[in-house]
Amino acid sequence: MLAPDRFQQLALAIEEAVGAAIVGQRDAVRGVLLCLLSGGHALLEGVPGLGKTTMARAFASAIALEHRRVQFTPDLMPADITGAMVLTQDGAAAELRFQPGPLFANLVVADEINRAAPRTQSALLEAMQERTVTIGTTTHALPRPFTVLATQNPVEMRGTYPLPEAELDRFLLKLGFAFPGEAELTETVLRTTGGAVADGVEVPCVTDAATLREMVALARTVPAAEHVVGYAARLVLALQPQRDDATELARRWLQLGPSPRGAQALTLAGRVTALLAGRANLAYEDLRAVALPALRHRLVPTFEAEREGVTAEAIVADALERVAPEP
Repeated sequence: MLAPDRFQQLALAIEEAVGAAIVGQRDAVRGVLLCLLSGGHALLEGVPGLGKTTMARAFASAIALEHRRVQFTPDLMPADITGAMVLTQDGAAAELRFQPGPLFANLVVADEINRAAPRTQSALLEAMQERTVTIGTTTHALPRPFTVLATQNPVEMRGTYPLPEAELDRFLLKLGFAFPGEAELTETVLRTTGGAVADGVEVPCVTDAATLREMVALARTVPAAEHVVGYAARLVLALQPQRDDATELARRWLQLGPSPRGAQALTLAGRVTALLAGRANLAYEDLRAVALPALRHRLVPTFEAEREGVTAEAIVADALERVAPEP
């Protein structure tokens, strides 16, 4: 099995390679890296033009992953992404054969996922959870590793279909893309409009899919003490509005709190964070570092919260302040 120090060396090399191709967005780069090393999926949210798709291509290049990009539109059908049975002619004989869709790749970029109709969005549920696709009565296994990076625009709502809670819950992390400052915007323009550099920075290959599978397996072996995992559980329980021990903000402003997948996401992403920091076991600080991206998309605010401008981020931050690591 891969050694922890080798894991850290490779992971930081991937992050450096991708970071050199992306101007700014360091938190988003680290978040996508956490998802890849945890075997999870990421929801990337930001206005157009901030480099979400470019980042996905950079990770695919750095890890030599087979990747596909699907532009989600209202007329996209489930078979357009999962694949379908097609009639093939071989001489006089004709037969139905399965034609795999773009989901059959290591890294799938679901661009503007909230523009697809719910029927098409639901086609991702089995793929993201079970890593399989069922066509008729036959189940097909997806390649390993398999990660979905879905993008969505948080501002323009015309012609979009909000993601249902069941689908949001399958994303390990929700990552925000901030608008660049003056220096970063200037650098972006110089890179993308200046002749030879117009195509961006070439990303070197750091490792391959087989090694990534070993890294994912190693991350799951990081020791996690029961009291540390208990802290993750208490954070999730503090965001359940129906519980007496929930935080005041959760009881007042939430319809629904995180599912058990929230605690699982905290622990998985926290284990990778520990390895990246050179620690041999999961610590409280690792859970706190990933709490916001792991939990914010799993909360369902009330209509009053949306009207008053109370955000999921504020509710999670409040829980982090109020829930002590030690019970």
